[in-house]
Amino acid sequence: MSLHIVILAAGQGTRMRSELPKVMHRLAGKPLVQHVIDTAASLSPQGTHLVYGHKGDMVKAGVHGEHLHWAHQKEQLGTGHALAQALPEIPEDCQVLVLYGDVPLTSSATLESFLKLSTGKLGVLTVELDDATGYGRIVRDDQGRVTEIVEQKDANEQQRRIREINTGIMSMPAAKLNEWLPKLSNSNAQGEYYLTDVVAMAVADGTEIVTSGPEFFHEVEGVNNRIQLAALERAYQRQIAQQLMINGATLRDPERIDVRGELSTGQDVEIDVNCIFEGAVSLGDRVTIGANCIIKNATIADDVVIEANSIVEDSVVGRQATIGPYARLRPGTELGAKTKIGNFVETKKARIGEGSKVNHLSYVGDAVVGQKVNVGAGTITCNYDGVNKSQTIIGDNVFVGSNTALVAPIEIAEGATIGAGSTVTKSVDKGQLAIARGKQRNIDGWQRPVKKS
Repeated sequence: MSLHIVILAAGQGTRMRSELPKVMHRLAGKPLVQHVIDTAASLSPQGTHLVYGHKGDMVKAGVHGEHLHWAHQKEQLGTGHALAQALPEIPEDCQVLVLYGDVPLTSSATLESFLKLSTGKLGVLTVELDDATGYGRIVRDDQGRVTEIVEQKDANEQQRRIREINTGIMSMPAAKLNEWLPKLSNSNAQGEYYLTDVVAMAVADGTEIVTSGPEFFHEVEGVNNRIQLAALERAYQRQIAQQLMINGATLRDPERIDVRGELSTGQDVEIDVNCIFEGAVSLGDRVTIGANCIIKNATIADDVVIEANSIVEDSVVGRQATIGPYARLRPGTELGAKTKIGNFVETKKARIGEGSKVNHLSYVGDAVVGQKVNVGAGTITCNYDGVNKSQTIIGDNVFVGSNTALVAPIEIAEGATIGAGSTVTKSVDKGQLAIARGKQRNIDGWQRPVKKS
């Protein structure tokens, strides 16, 4: 039987106290509902249907996924009403899995097991809680068969003592949904059309009802306020940290790492505290990362050392390179093997060859730097004239003295030397020494100014 997934994401989320729709608040760097869309895609459904409502244009613009079908719920009249908005686009001969845009951490493994159990039947994902206050209760008969789901506000005293609760995630045949949904009533404390009422209908018509549960409770926790959002963020990051350590990385404090994308690590990687990884980041073997670093969309080769408080973004770093502390690699930086980018150095669109050094207090942008080049402290490539950006090309074995300005477009040929304190505006040929600074004068008998009384 084919699979169609419906994601309910129409709610406003007033308790978030935000202009953003609740499902657009971010966890690990991406919207809550995007987590659900990505999980849905991992199940290879024939269709994914997203029911949107409050500020729907913002939701549509902020998420992505293949073969998404959009269903608009103009009024939020309950989960049953929401699912009904997607039903016209769903074929009758499929199984329907219902997920929620504010429940971001349900694992693919949990859902695969759930679907294997429930295909062709009515499936309800449940958990048991010590305190079930606020949740719909799973009511069973003497043989343990599910007979109904009763919401908290409609439950009697005996039903409220039940610890098994409905997570909201359900699976059922589309043909049955077409029978059940038109029969839903809003005669309840909330005045809403509850999807959970289809359980009693399934009992009445003899449809088999099955239940299963997730491995971890956080997989079915929803977000209603920022406190719950923060708690799920920590649960997610803890899960990622544990997997990184299983894969061979050492985390100095697993509670102080944030992965907001995809991080892959080689063997014997060491990551200090308060590091943030965004986008797609790959770390080779024996990479060491100091405290407070931010690394985004970067490929880091084996044996690289990134010292504390450094930022690496959209860059490629060759093996045995050393970066920082307090260095910034901006987009387009490519470092060769055994390069050194030191204290308070910034690079941008710079290709720096093997064994070259930019040790401190320098800016190298829009540049191609050869092998074994030494760039002295305080050097800048003047790549912007206020309108256009131009390139600086530096050959192999060039020595650039401290406090030098290289005004692009310019080329410094192999083996050239630039004297400290120079402003170089013309290209320098192979092996030449270039000095471009005012002549020094020493004046005898100079009297310093004195402060007037």
